Amino acid sequence: MTAYALIAVFGLVLLASLWAAPRRASVEGFFGGAGTDGRAPGLWVLVLSQVTTWIFARSLMNSAILGYFYGIAGTLAYAAYYGSFLTGGFIVARLRAKGAGSVQDWLRGQFGPVGTGAYNLVIALRLLSEVFANLLVVGLIFAAILPGSGTAAILTVAVLGLAYSAWGGLSAALRTDVLQMCVFLVVFVIAFGALVTMPGFDLGAVVTAPGTSGGYLGWVLLLVAALQVFSYPAHDPVMMDRGFLADPATTRASFLHAFWISALCIIAFGFFGIQASLVGAEYQGELIGTWAVMFPPWVFILLMVSLLVSALSTLDSALASSARLAVEELHLAPRTLGGGRVAMVVVMVLGTALTLWGNQTLFDAVAVSGTASMFLAPVLIAGLVMGRQVALWAYLVAFGAAMVGAVLYFARGAAWAAALLPEGHKYEQLLVICVAVLVVGFVAVAVGSRRVAKVPAG
Repeated sequence: MTAYALIAVFGLVLLASLWAAPRRASVEGFFGGAGTDGRAPGLWVLVLSQVTTWIFARSLMNSAILGYFYGIAGTLAYAAYYGSFLTGGFIVARLRAKGAGSVQDWLRGQFGPVGTGAYNLVIALRLLSEVFANLLVVGLIFAAILPGSGTAAILTVAVLGLAYSAWGGLSAALRTDVLQMCVFLVVFVIAFGALVTMPGFDLGAVVTAPGTSGGYLGWVLLLVAALQVFSYPAHDPVMMDRGFLADPATTRASFLHAFWISALCIIAFGFFGIQASLVGAEYQGELIGTWAVMFPPWVFILLMVSLLVSALSTLDSALASSARLAVEELHLAPRTLGGGRVAMVVVMVLGTALTLWGNQTLFDAVAVSGTASMFLAPVLIAGLVMGRQVALWAYLVAFGAAMVGAVLYFARGAAWAAALLPEGHKYEQLLVICVAVLVVGFVAVAVGSRRVAKVPAG
């Protein structure tokens, strides 16, 4: 009964998303997010879109899983990534002040096609991981509630999500994000209310909980997040794309509101994982099986709906950003509706295929892409903040160090990678990798940069 109720509710959300998508599509709306009247999105459209695309299913699960194992430290570590709205807003403001219309615009002016090529490679991998990880959560949920249905659920959500995304592009993503975020907030607030009022819930115990494995590794991950939080938003095209749709004042306010709303949601969802550890529940199926035992069916359904809605909202935004990347940055297809739609189909097919690969460690995608993005930190601080001219070789050294770090963490189980890494838990190894990447990047940029001489007026 629970499975069919969940399918019915999520089916209604899918139909509502199809209904909310714009009936008419224009090239400017598809790639630039303009409404049918040609206007830029308003403040709360941007806020809700930013939040719902960043508190996606993978993030919610990561927060809860880290809370289960490492207590409040684990949840705070993941919530720290949402400081990206503050650093991302700062980066966007600086880019716009320099007259750039995207991160690629600025990099192109500084480093030419090599600079944008390196950056585009990283964000292409990021977008692919977004599609893969959110479809994977869909598969995990349906496999848990209706054994054997995971692959069918993934394919269904992929096709329906692609249908309305390919119709309206970014304008469709913005409109459906508002609907999906409203649904998410309603069901999640009800589920959270049920959690905090259930017998045995103790807020003091939750905010001091060590988790089932102790809090140490949670604090290690908090340090990792602190090292990555400046560069992390710059490699997220979904966030960066939304930084150039409205006027500067509206954009700045949208980033601030998105920060506190999303951080609260992530911490609150982490409470579900922490509570599971406090009551001694066994870890089953990325906590999905755990919650099915812990909570009444209606609370469990609300939790799963919130995860599925967040997955859907991220898929359409990732596809819209993929179309913009392929068409406007890489020029792989003409700037037409057809060109954008072909790009979306390719990314969705590749992301869906990756779900068959078998890696279900959800935090790995965050760790790998976050490490890969770290070459941007010294480059942006020196070039965008300090106004220095960074040499191309220094940029490439920072990029190379970040790529080596990402590959090392991803392949840490291989003998060759293990020989290069210090002994310890994988999160301790990740911290060492992040420090090394930043040291190499900052040293290269410090040596290979110079202050730009100001041209005297008149």
